[in-house]
Amino acid sequence: MKKSAILKPLFVNMMLFFGYNTAFSQQTVVKVEIDPAIIFQTIEGFGASDAWSCQFAGLWPDAKKNKMADLLFSTATDNNDQPLGIGLNMWRFSIGAGSAAQGKLSDIGDEWRRQYAFLQPNGTYDWNAMPGQTWFLKAAKVRGVNQFIGFVNSPNVLFTKNGKAYSTDGKCNLDFEKLPAFAADIVATVKGLQQTAGITLNYLSPANEPQWKWNEHNQEGCPYNNTELASLYKGINQAFEQNKIATKIQVGEAGQLDYLYQNGDTLKGNQVYQFFNAASPNYVGNLSHIDQSISAHSYFTTSPVNKFINTRKKTAEGVAKVPGLRYWMSEYCVLGDAILKGEKRDLGMVTALFIARLIHHDLVISNAASWQWWLAISSGDYKDGLVYIDKNKTDGAVYDSKMLWALGNYSRFIKSGSQRVQVNNISTGNTEVYVSSYKQNQKLVTVAVNPTKQEIMLDIDIKGKGQNRAQTYVTSDNYNLSPFKQYNSTKQILLPAESVTTILSK
Repeated sequence: MKKSAILKPLFVNMMLFFGYNTAFSQQTVVKVEIDPAIIFQTIEGFGASDAWSCQFAGLWPDAKKNKMADLLFSTATDNNDQPLGIGLNMWRFSIGAGSAAQGKLSDIGDEWRRQYAFLQPNGTYDWNAMPGQTWFLKAAKVRGVNQFIGFVNSPNVLFTKNGKAYSTDGKCNLDFEKLPAFAADIVATVKGLQQTAGITLNYLSPANEPQWKWNEHNQEGCPYNNTELASLYKGINQAFEQNKIATKIQVGEAGQLDYLYQNGDTLKGNQVYQFFNAASPNYVGNLSHIDQSISAHSYFTTSPVNKFINTRKKTAEGVAKVPGLRYWMSEYCVLGDAILKGEKRDLGMVTALFIARLIHHDLVISNAASWQWWLAISSGDYKDGLVYIDKNKTDGAVYDSKMLWALGNYSRFIKSGSQRVQVNNISTGNTEVYVSSYKQNQKLVTVAVNPTKQEIMLDIDIKGKGQNRAQTYVTSDNYNLSPFKQYNSTKQILLPAESVTTILSK
Protein backbone atom coordinates (compact mmCIF):
# COMPACT_ATOMS: atom_id res chain seq x y z
CA MET A 1 0.00 0.00 0.00
CA LYS A 2 1.28 3.44 -0.88
CA LYS A 3 2.26 5.74 1.97
CA SER A 4 -0.20 8.36 0.70
CA ALA A 5 -3.03 5.83 0.96
CA ILE A 6 -2.17 5.24 4.60
CA LEU A 7 -1.94 8.91 5.47
CA LYS A 8 -5.07 10.12 3.68
CA PRO A 9 -7.67 8.77 6.16
CA LEU A 10 -5.71 10.19 9.10
CA PHE A 11 -5.36 13.52 7.32
CA VAL A 12 -9.06 13.67 6.50
CA ASN A 13 -10.06 12.86 10.09
CA MET A 14 -7.70 15.53 11.45
CA MET A 15 -9.11 18.06 8.98
CA LEU A 16 -12.60 17.10 10.09
CA PHE A 17 -11.69 17.40 13.75
CA PHE A 18 -10.26 20.87 13.34
CA GLY A 19 -13.23 22.06 11.32
CA TYR A 20 -11.60 22.62 7.93
CA ASN A 21 -13.39 22.29 4.59
CA THR A 22 -13.36 18.66 3.50
CA ALA A 23 -15.25 19.17 0.27
CA PHE A 24 -12.59 17.22 -1.59
CA SER A 25 -14.03 14.02 -0.08
CA GLN A 26 -16.61 12.37 -2.35
CA GLN A 27 -18.20 10.32 0.41
CA THR A 28 -21.84 11.24 0.95
CA VAL A 29 -23.17 8.14 2.74
CA VAL A 30 -22.08 7.05 6.21
CA LYS A 31 -23.26 3.63 7.37
CA VAL A 32 -23.43 2.71 11.04
CA GLU A 33 -24.74 -0.26 12.98
CA ILE A 34 -26.26 0.28 16.41
CA ASP A 35 -26.24 -2.71 18.77
CA PRO A 36 -28.61 -1.99 21.70
CA ALA A 37 -27.47 -5.19 23.42
CA ILE A 38 -23.97 -3.82 24.07
CA ILE A 39 -24.30 -1.30 26.89
CA PHE A 40 -21.83 1.15 28.36
CA GLN A 41 -22.43 3.85 31.00
CA THR A 42 -25.76 5.04 32.33
CA ILE A 43 -26.29 8.74 31.69
CA GLU A 44 -27.16 10.79 34.77
CA GLY A 45 -27.66 14.13 33.10
CA PHE A 46 -26.49 17.40 31.64
CA GLY A 47 -26.08 20.67 33.47
CA ALA A 48 -24.52 24.10 33.83
CA SER A 49 -23.69 26.49 36.67
CA ASP A 50 -25.21 29.71 37.96
CA ALA A 51 -21.81 31.24 38.68
CA TRP A 52 -21.39 34.98 38.48
CA SER A 53 -24.03 36.28 36.06
CA CYS A 54 -27.09 34.67 37.65
CA GLN A 55 -26.68 36.77 40.78
CA PHE A 56 -27.68 39.74 38.62
CA ALA A 57 -29.68 38.06 35.83
CA GLY A 58 -32.05 36.71 38.49
CA LEU A 59 -32.97 40.32 39.31
CA TRP A 60 -33.88 41.28 35.74
CA PRO A 61 -37.50 41.88 34.64
CA ASP A 62 -39.66 38.77 34.91
CA ALA A 63 -40.14 38.26 31.17
CA LYS A 64 -36.42 38.28 30.47
CA LYS A 65 -35.25 36.10 33.33
CA ASN A 66 -38.03 33.64 32.53
CA LYS A 67 -36.81 33.58 28.94
CA MET A 68 -33.33 32.68 30.18
CA ALA A 69 -34.73 29.97 32.42
CA ASP A 70 -36.84 28.57 29.58
CA LEU A 71 -33.83 28.42 27.25
CA LEU A 72 -31.85 26.46 29.85
CA PHE A 73 -34.43 24.21 31.49
CA SER A 74 -37.67 24.02 29.56
CA THR A 75 -38.85 20.77 27.97
CA ALA A 76 -41.93 22.44 26.46
CA THR A 77 -42.51 23.16 22.78
CA ASP A 78 -44.44 25.77 20.84
CA ASN A 79 -47.32 25.01 18.48
CA ASN A 80 -44.84 24.01 15.76
CA ASP A 81 -43.07 21.46 18.00
CA GLN A 82 -40.12 23.84 18.33
CA PRO A 83 -38.40 23.26 21.70
CA LEU A 84 -38.39 26.31 23.96
CA GLY A 85 -35.25 25.16 25.74
CA ILE A 86 -32.63 22.45 26.06
CA GLY A 87 -34.05 20.68 29.13
CA LEU A 88 -31.02 20.60 31.44
CA ASN A 89 -31.72 18.30 34.38
CA MET A 90 -28.72 19.32 36.54
CA TRP A 91 -28.05 22.74 38.02
CA ARG A 92 -24.86 23.79 39.75
CA PHE A 93 -25.33 26.32 42.55
CA SER A 94 -22.26 28.37 43.45
CA ILE A 95 -21.93 28.66 47.23
CA GLY A 96 -20.10 31.96 47.48
CA ALA A 97 -17.35 32.84 49.91
CA GLY A 98 -18.61 36.32 50.76
CA SER A 99 -16.21 38.37 48.65
CA ALA A 100 -19.09 40.52 47.38
CA ALA A 101 -19.80 41.76 50.92
CA GLN A 102 -16.16 42.86 51.12
CA GLY A 103 -16.51 44.97 48.00
CA LYS A 104 -13.21 46.42 46.78
CA LEU A 105 -11.48 45.13 49.90
CA SER A 106 -11.94 41.64 48.45
CA ASP A 107 -9.17 42.51 45.95
CA ILE A 108 -11.35 40.94 43.23
CA GLY A 109 -11.69 43.86 40.85
CA ASP A 110 -14.68 42.77 38.77
CA GLU A 111 -17.82 42.79 40.91
CA TRP A 112 -19.41 40.27 38.51
CA ARG A 113 -16.83 37.73 39.74
CA ARG A 114 -17.34 38.39 43.43
CA GLN A 115 -19.79 36.14 45.24
CA TYR A 116 -22.32 36.71 47.99
CA ALA A 117 -22.89 34.20 50.78
CA PHE A 118 -25.75 33.41 53.12
CA LEU A 119 -23.29 33.52 56.02
CA GLN A 120 -22.73 37.15 56.93
CA PRO A 121 -19.54 38.80 58.30
CA ASN A 122 -21.09 38.95 61.78
CA GLY A 123 -21.73 35.18 61.80
CA THR A 124 -25.50 35.36 61.22
CA TYR A 125 -27.38 34.00 58.20
CA ASP A 126 -29.34 36.07 55.70
CA TRP A 127 -31.36 33.76 53.45
CA ASN A 128 -32.24 36.70 51.22
CA ALA A 129 -28.58 37.53 50.53
CA MET A 130 -28.49 35.71 47.17
CA PRO A 131 -31.87 36.51 45.57
CA GLY A 132 -30.75 36.24 41.94
CA GLN A 133 -29.22 32.80 42.34
CA THR A 134 -32.11 31.62 44.51
CA TRP A 135 -34.56 32.72 41.81
CA PHE A 136 -32.81 30.51 39.26
CA LEU A 137 -32.81 27.57 41.69
CA LYS A 138 -36.59 27.82 41.98
CA ALA A 139 -37.04 28.44 38.23
CA ALA A 140 -34.99 25.33 37.48
CA LYS A 141 -37.05 23.18 39.83
CA VAL A 142 -40.36 24.44 38.39
CA ARG A 143 -39.16 23.47 34.90
CA GLY A 144 -38.22 19.96 35.92
CA VAL A 145 -34.61 20.07 37.05
CA ASN A 146 -34.22 17.28 39.61
CA GLN A 147 -30.51 17.24 40.45
CA PHE A 148 -28.88 20.15 42.26
CA ILE A 149 -25.17 20.41 42.98
CA GLY A 150 -23.76 22.94 45.42
CA PHE A 151 -20.13 23.75 44.63
CA VAL A 152 -17.56 25.79 46.54
CA ASN A 153 -14.77 27.76 44.92
CA SER A 154 -13.43 29.06 48.23
CA PRO A 155 -14.45 28.60 51.85
CA ASN A 156 -16.21 31.58 53.33
CA VAL A 157 -13.74 34.36 54.09
CA LEU A 158 -14.45 33.82 57.80
CA PHE A 159 -12.61 30.48 57.53
CA THR A 160 -9.64 31.39 55.32
CA LYS A 161 -6.10 32.14 56.47
CA ASN A 162 -5.93 35.57 54.88
CA GLY A 163 -9.56 36.60 55.29
CA LYS A 164 -9.90 36.68 51.49
CA ALA A 165 -11.56 34.42 48.94
CA TYR A 166 -8.31 33.75 47.09
CA SER A 167 -4.87 32.46 48.05
CA THR A 168 -2.14 35.01 48.72
CA ASP A 169 0.74 32.55 48.29
CA GLY A 170 -0.74 29.90 46.01
CA LYS A 171 -1.14 27.44 48.89
CA CYS A 172 -4.26 26.15 50.59
CA ASN A 173 -6.11 29.10 52.08
CA LEU A 174 -8.44 27.15 54.38
CA ASP A 175 -7.56 27.49 58.04
CA PHE A 176 -7.94 23.83 59.02
CA GLU A 177 -8.48 24.79 62.65
CA LYS A 178 -11.73 26.25 61.32
CA LEU A 179 -12.68 23.17 59.27
CA PRO A 180 -15.46 22.25 61.74
CA ALA A 181 -16.90 25.75 61.37
CA PHE A 182 -16.63 25.55 57.56
CA ALA A 183 -18.36 22.17 57.58
CA ALA A 184 -21.07 23.57 59.86
CA ASP A 185 -21.58 26.40 57.36
CA ILE A 186 -22.09 23.87 54.58
CA VAL A 187 -24.63 22.02 56.76
CA ALA A 188 -26.44 25.29 57.47
CA THR A 189 -26.48 26.17 53.76
CA VAL A 190 -27.93 22.77 52.79
CA LYS A 191 -30.61 23.04 55.47
CA GLY A 192 -31.33 26.70 54.73
CA LEU A 193 -31.90 26.13 51.03
CA GLN A 194 -34.30 23.30 51.82
CA GLN A 195 -36.25 25.29 54.40
CA THR A 196 -36.36 28.68 52.64
CA ALA A 197 -36.30 27.79 48.93
CA GLY A 198 -37.54 24.20 48.86
CA ILE A 199 -34.33 23.08 47.13
CA THR A 200 -32.52 19.92 48.13
CA LEU A 201 -28.84 19.79 47.20
CA ASN A 202 -28.30 16.24 45.95
CA TYR A 203 -24.54 16.75 45.80
CA LEU A 204 -21.94 18.97 47.43
CA SER A 205 -18.61 19.63 45.73
CA PRO A 206 -16.47 21.34 48.40
CA ALA A 207 -13.41 22.16 46.25
CA ASN A 208 -13.14 23.31 42.66
CA GLU A 209 -10.02 22.87 40.52
CA PRO A 210 -7.81 22.39 43.58
CA GLN A 211 -4.65 22.01 41.50
CA TRP A 212 -4.52 25.70 40.52
CA LYS A 213 -2.84 28.30 42.73
CA TRP A 214 -5.77 30.76 42.77
CA ASN A 215 -3.45 33.63 43.66
CA GLU A 216 -4.35 36.05 40.87
CA HIS A 217 -7.36 37.41 42.82
CA ASN A 218 -9.58 37.71 39.75
CA GLN A 219 -12.20 35.32 41.16
CA GLU A 220 -12.83 33.18 44.23
CA GLY A 221 -10.69 30.06 44.50
CA CYS A 222 -8.70 27.87 46.88
CA PRO A 223 -5.88 25.37 46.18
CA TYR A 224 -5.61 22.00 47.93
CA ASN A 225 -3.27 19.06 47.68
CA ASN A 226 -4.67 15.55 47.95
CA THR A 227 -3.95 15.20 51.67
CA GLU A 228 -5.72 18.48 52.36
CA LEU A 229 -8.65 17.41 50.19
CA ALA A 230 -8.95 14.13 52.08
CA SER A 231 -9.11 16.06 55.36
CA LEU A 232 -11.73 18.38 53.86
CA TYR A 233 -13.88 15.48 52.64
CA LYS A 234 -13.62 13.73 56.01
CA GLY A 235 -14.57 16.87 57.93
CA ILE A 236 -17.66 17.54 55.83
CA ASN A 237 -18.61 13.85 55.86
CA GLN A 238 -18.53 13.87 59.67
CA ALA A 239 -20.70 16.98 59.79
CA PHE A 240 -23.21 15.43 57.37
CA GLU A 241 -23.35 12.27 59.47
CA GLN A 242 -23.88 14.15 62.73
CA ASN A 243 -26.62 16.33 61.22
CA LYS A 244 -28.29 13.54 59.21
CA ILE A 245 -27.73 15.35 55.90
CA ALA A 246 -28.57 13.16 52.90
CA THR A 247 -26.46 15.19 50.44
CA LYS A 248 -23.62 13.25 48.83
CA ILE A 249 -20.07 14.64 48.63
CA GLN A 250 -18.75 14.81 45.07
CA VAL A 251 -15.00 14.21 44.83
CA GLY A 252 -12.52 15.64 42.37
CA GLU A 253 -13.44 18.66 40.24
CA ALA A 254 -9.88 18.28 38.90
CA GLY A 255 -8.69 21.16 36.75
CA GLN A 256 -7.65 18.78 33.96
CA LEU A 257 -8.56 15.20 33.07
CA ASP A 258 -5.03 13.87 33.54
CA TYR A 259 -5.07 14.75 37.24
CA LEU A 260 -7.44 11.79 37.67
CA TYR A 261 -5.00 9.12 36.48
CA GLN A 262 -1.56 10.73 36.33
CA ASN A 263 0.78 8.47 38.30
CA GLY A 264 3.69 10.89 38.56
CA ASP A 265 2.03 13.40 40.86
CA THR A 266 0.81 12.05 44.19
CA LEU A 267 0.57 15.55 45.62
CA LYS A 268 -2.23 16.85 43.39
CA GLY A 269 -2.78 14.17 40.74
CA ASN A 270 -3.62 10.48 40.47
CA GLN A 271 -6.88 11.25 42.25
CA VAL A 272 -8.73 8.04 41.37
CA TYR A 273 -6.11 6.07 43.27
CA GLN A 274 -5.63 8.68 45.98
CA PHE A 275 -9.29 8.84 47.03
CA PHE A 276 -10.78 5.49 45.97
CA ASN A 277 -8.04 2.92 46.55
CA ALA A 278 -7.98 1.47 50.07
CA ALA A 279 -4.17 1.30 49.96
CA SER A 280 -3.90 5.09 49.69
CA PRO A 281 -3.36 7.19 52.85
CA ASN A 282 -5.95 9.60 51.41
CA TYR A 283 -8.63 6.95 50.89
CA VAL A 284 -12.14 8.33 51.44
CA GLY A 285 -14.16 5.98 49.24
CA ASN A 286 -15.58 4.12 52.23
CA LEU A 287 -17.01 7.21 53.95
CA SER A 288 -20.77 7.23 54.34
CA HIS A 289 -21.48 10.39 52.35
CA ILE A 290 -18.88 10.12 49.60
CA ASP A 291 -20.57 9.65 46.26
CA GLN A 292 -19.04 6.88 44.17
CA SER A 293 -18.14 9.28 41.40
CA ILE A 294 -15.16 11.42 40.52
CA SER A 295 -15.19 14.55 38.39
CA ALA A 296 -12.77 16.46 36.21
CA HIS A 297 -12.81 19.33 33.72
CA SER A 298 -12.04 18.98 30.02
CA TYR A 299 -9.93 22.16 29.79
CA PHE A 300 -6.58 22.21 27.98
CA THR A 301 -6.93 18.67 26.58
CA THR A 302 -8.73 19.28 23.29
CA SER A 303 -5.76 19.63 20.93
CA PRO A 304 -3.72 18.31 19.27
CA VAL A 305 -5.86 15.37 18.20
CA ASN A 306 -3.61 12.69 19.70
CA LYS A 307 -3.76 14.36 23.10
CA PHE A 308 -7.50 14.82 22.73
CA ILE A 309 -8.14 11.12 22.17
CA ASN A 310 -5.46 9.61 24.41
CA THR A 311 -6.32 11.74 27.44
CA ARG A 312 -9.91 10.57 27.28
CA LYS A 313 -8.94 6.94 26.83
CA LYS A 314 -6.69 7.13 29.88
CA THR A 315 -9.44 8.85 31.87
CA ALA A 316 -11.83 5.97 31.15
CA GLU A 317 -9.15 3.39 31.93
CA GLY A 318 -8.21 5.13 35.19
CA VAL A 319 -11.77 5.35 36.45
CA ALA A 320 -12.49 1.74 35.42
CA LYS A 321 -9.80 0.52 37.84
CA VAL A 322 -12.28 1.14 40.67
CA PRO A 323 -15.36 -1.08 40.22
CA GLY A 324 -18.57 0.94 40.30
CA LEU A 325 -16.87 4.34 40.16
CA ARG A 326 -18.62 6.81 37.84
CA TYR A 327 -17.00 9.67 35.96
CA TRP A 328 -18.47 13.16 35.59
CA MET A 329 -17.19 15.82 33.20
CA SER A 330 -18.32 18.62 35.47
CA GLU A 331 -17.07 21.81 33.84
CA TYR A 332 -16.04 23.13 30.45
CA CYS A 333 -16.01 26.27 28.35
CA VAL A 334 -13.68 27.19 25.50
CA LEU A 335 -10.43 28.17 27.17
CA GLY A 336 -7.06 28.13 25.45
CA ASP A 337 -8.24 26.36 22.30
CA ALA A 338 -6.16 28.06 19.62
CA ILE A 339 -7.88 26.13 16.85
CA LEU A 340 -10.95 28.32 17.40
CA LYS A 341 -8.90 31.45 16.69
CA GLY A 342 -9.37 33.27 19.94
CA GLU A 343 -11.67 33.20 22.93
CA LYS A 344 -14.09 35.95 21.92
CA ARG A 345 -17.83 35.37 22.03
CA ASP A 346 -19.21 33.25 19.18
CA LEU A 347 -22.96 32.75 18.92
CA GLY A 348 -22.64 30.73 15.72
CA MET A 349 -21.95 27.19 14.54
CA VAL A 350 -18.14 27.18 14.48
CA THR A 351 -17.83 26.89 18.25
CA ALA A 352 -21.08 24.91 18.53
CA LEU A 353 -19.70 22.14 16.30
CA PHE A 354 -16.49 22.10 18.32
CA ILE A 355 -18.51 21.67 21.53
CA ALA A 356 -20.75 18.97 20.03
CA ARG A 357 -17.70 16.93 19.01
CA LEU A 358 -16.22 17.40 22.47
CA ILE A 359 -19.41 16.19 24.15
CA HIS A 360 -19.41 13.18 21.82
CA HIS A 361 -15.85 12.22 22.74
CA ASP A 362 -16.34 12.82 26.46
CA LEU A 363 -19.35 10.51 26.42
CA VAL A 364 -18.02 7.88 24.01
CA ILE A 365 -14.32 7.71 24.92
CA SER A 366 -14.24 8.92 28.55
CA ASN A 367 -17.54 7.20 29.43
CA ALA A 368 -18.77 10.33 31.19
CA ALA A 369 -22.03 9.71 33.04
CA SER A 370 -22.71 13.43 33.25
CA TRP A 371 -21.61 16.42 31.17
CA GLN A 372 -21.81 19.91 32.64
CA TRP A 373 -21.05 23.30 31.10
CA TRP A 374 -19.45 26.19 33.00
CA LEU A 375 -21.46 29.44 32.81
CA ALA A 376 -25.10 28.97 31.95
CA ILE A 377 -25.39 32.74 31.51
CA SER A 378 -22.48 34.99 30.58
CA SER A 379 -22.11 38.73 30.24
CA GLY A 380 -18.55 38.50 28.93
CA ASP A 381 -16.94 38.56 25.51
CA TYR A 382 -15.74 34.97 25.82
CA LYS A 383 -16.81 31.52 24.61
CA ASP A 384 -18.03 30.67 28.10
CA GLY A 385 -21.82 31.01 28.02
CA LEU A 386 -24.84 29.12 26.75
CA VAL A 387 -27.04 32.19 27.09
CA TYR A 388 -25.53 35.67 26.90
CA ILE A 389 -26.74 38.93 28.39
CA ASP A 390 -25.63 42.55 28.40
CA LYS A 391 -23.35 43.39 31.31
CA ASN A 392 -26.07 45.23 33.13
CA LYS A 393 -27.21 44.36 36.63
CA THR A 394 -30.88 45.29 36.16
CA ASP A 395 -31.92 44.85 32.50
CA GLY A 396 -30.69 44.36 28.95
CA ALA A 397 -30.83 42.06 25.97
CA VAL A 398 -30.80 38.24 26.06
CA TYR A 399 -28.96 36.26 23.36
CA ASP A 400 -29.16 32.53 22.79
CA SER A 401 -26.21 30.77 21.16
CA LYS A 402 -25.74 27.81 18.87
CA MET A 403 -23.64 26.30 21.68
CA LEU A 404 -26.82 26.21 23.75
CA TRP A 405 -28.80 24.43 21.05
CA ALA A 406 -25.96 22.04 20.16
CA LEU A 407 -25.76 20.93 23.79
CA GLY A 408 -29.53 20.60 23.62
CA ASN A 409 -29.22 17.86 21.01
CA TYR A 410 -27.85 15.79 23.88
CA SER A 411 -29.41 17.27 27.02
CA ARG A 412 -33.03 17.54 25.89
CA PHE A 413 -33.44 14.03 24.53
CA ILE A 414 -30.97 11.82 26.44
CA LYS A 415 -32.89 11.43 29.67
CA SER A 416 -31.41 10.47 33.02
CA GLY A 417 -31.19 6.69 33.13
CA SER A 418 -30.47 6.29 29.42
CA GLN A 419 -27.73 3.82 28.56
CA ARG A 420 -25.12 4.44 25.92
CA VAL A 421 -24.99 1.58 23.42
CA GLN A 422 -22.54 0.34 20.82
CA VAL A 423 -22.26 2.20 17.51
CA ASN A 424 -20.11 0.56 14.82
CA ASN A 425 -19.00 2.39 11.71
CA ILE A 426 -19.46 0.02 8.78
CA SER A 427 -18.71 2.54 6.03
CA THR A 428 -16.08 1.65 3.49
CA GLY A 429 -14.70 5.19 3.32
CA ASN A 430 -13.73 7.89 5.76
CA THR A 431 -16.07 8.59 8.64
CA GLU A 432 -17.13 12.20 8.42
CA VAL A 433 -19.71 12.16 11.17
CA TYR A 434 -19.60 11.46 14.90
CA VAL A 435 -22.46 9.20 16.00
CA SER A 436 -23.47 8.07 19.48
CA SER A 437 -26.65 6.32 20.58
CA TYR A 438 -28.56 5.88 23.85
CA LYS A 439 -31.26 3.39 24.85
CA GLN A 440 -34.35 4.54 26.73
CA ASN A 441 -36.55 1.49 27.28
CA GLN A 442 -37.64 0.57 23.73
CA LYS A 443 -36.57 3.87 22.21
CA LEU A 444 -33.21 5.00 20.84
CA VAL A 445 -31.81 8.52 20.88
CA THR A 446 -28.98 8.91 18.38
CA VAL A 447 -26.94 12.08 18.01
CA ALA A 448 -24.90 12.72 14.86
CA VAL A 449 -22.43 15.59 14.44
CA ASN A 450 -21.65 16.52 10.84
CA PRO A 451 -18.83 19.13 10.88
CA THR A 452 -18.31 19.09 7.10
CA LYS A 453 -19.55 21.59 4.56
CA GLN A 454 -21.59 18.98 2.70
CA GLU A 455 -24.79 17.10 3.41
CA ILE A 456 -24.33 13.53 4.65
CA MET A 457 -26.78 10.68 4.27
CA LEU A 458 -26.69 8.52 7.40
CA ASP A 459 -27.63 4.87 6.92
CA ILE A 460 -28.48 3.34 10.32
CA ASP A 461 -28.94 -0.37 10.88
CA ILE A 462 -30.31 -1.19 14.33
CA LYS A 463 -29.21 -4.70 15.11
CA GLY A 464 -32.09 -7.02 15.88
CA LYS A 465 -34.67 -4.33 15.27
CA GLY A 466 -34.97 -4.03 11.49
CA GLN A 467 -35.96 -0.58 10.26
CA ASN A 468 -37.58 1.99 12.50
CA ARG A 469 -39.61 5.13 12.08
CA ALA A 470 -37.65 8.22 13.09
CA GLN A 471 -37.97 11.92 13.83
CA THR A 472 -34.98 14.25 13.59
CA TYR A 473 -34.18 17.55 15.29
CA VAL A 474 -31.43 19.74 13.85
CA THR A 475 -29.13 22.50 15.08
CA SER A 476 -27.41 24.39 12.27
CA ASP A 477 -27.11 27.92 10.91
CA ASN A 478 -30.81 27.79 10.05
CA TYR A 479 -32.21 25.67 12.90
CA ASN A 480 -32.20 25.78 16.69
CA LEU A 481 -32.81 22.17 17.75
CA SER A 482 -35.78 22.34 15.39
CA PRO A 483 -37.99 19.48 14.17
CA PHE A 484 -36.54 18.64 10.76
CA LYS A 485 -37.85 15.49 9.09
CA GLN A 486 -39.86 12.34 9.75
CA TYR A 487 -38.79 9.02 8.26
CA ASN A 488 -40.38 5.62 7.79
CA SER A 489 -36.92 4.06 7.87
CA THR A 490 -33.51 4.83 9.38
CA LYS A 491 -31.76 3.94 6.11
CA GLN A 492 -31.60 7.50 4.76
CA ILE A 493 -31.31 10.12 7.50
CA LEU A 494 -30.25 13.50 6.14
CA LEU A 495 -27.58 15.32 8.12
CA PRO A 496 -27.36 18.92 6.88
CA ALA A 497 -23.92 20.45 6.39
CA GLU A 498 -22.32 21.76 9.60
CA SER A 499 -25.07 20.48 11.83
CA VAL A 500 -25.91 18.48 14.92
CA THR A 501 -28.84 16.10 14.44
CA THR A 502 -30.79 14.11 17.01
CA ILE A 503 -32.59 11.02 15.67
CA LEU A 504 -35.45 9.61 17.75
CA SER A 505 -36.43 6.08 16.75
CA LYS A 506 -38.32 3.12 18.15
